[in-house]
Amino acid sequence: MEQNNFPPGWNLERVKKVLSHYESQSDEEAVAEDEATFEKSKQTVMEIPVDLVPAVRELIIKRKAV
Repeated sequence: MEQNNFPPGWNLERVKKVLSHYESQSDEEAVAEDEATFEKSKQTVMEIPVDLVPAVRELIIKRKAV
């Protein structure tokens, strides 16, 4: 039998609970959950050109150091 390796604090019961939650959601509930997550965050998601990723990472590192 294959051994499952879970992150710290996770086990099969927790995985099943999370799966059950998301599998039982309606499309509307899933969208509402996603939107609520973004409304609470102080971060954003955006597309940037791949060649700018290193520069953006450097800016983030510099900001965290301040």
